[in-house]
Amino acid sequence: MNIQLKRIYDPYDRNDGYRVLVDGMWPRGVAKEDAHIDEWYRDIAPSKGLVKWFGHDRDRWHGFYEAYRRELRERDSTLSQTLREHARNEGLTLLFAAKDEECNNAVVLRDFLKRTH
Repeated sequence: MNIQLKRIYDPYDRNDGYRVLVDGMWPRGVAKEDAHIDEWYRDIAPSKGLVKWFGHDRDRWHGFYEAYRRELRERDSTLSQTLREHARNEGLTLLFAAKDEECNNAVVLRDFLKRTH
């Protein structure tokens, strides 16, 4: 299963495979026609309340990680299964806007997709 993470602001690479924006809000300063995304899955983003609580505070990372995993487990698995299929077939790039490349929702989603089937 080939899943990579990339900031939406990073340059497009044709080896990215299927490119999916996984944030709930469209990133600032990115024109939709320049984003080179195949899909925008808003429904897989963490809840607004969870995002607000986390506030990209690294001290809350573990709590955010566990809470978002719970949200993912409680959601319809069809979307997760679709993402896994893309990862197996042509590769998958999860796109996110956060500045912190180690503690963000795409990291949690990648781990969730790799660990659950």
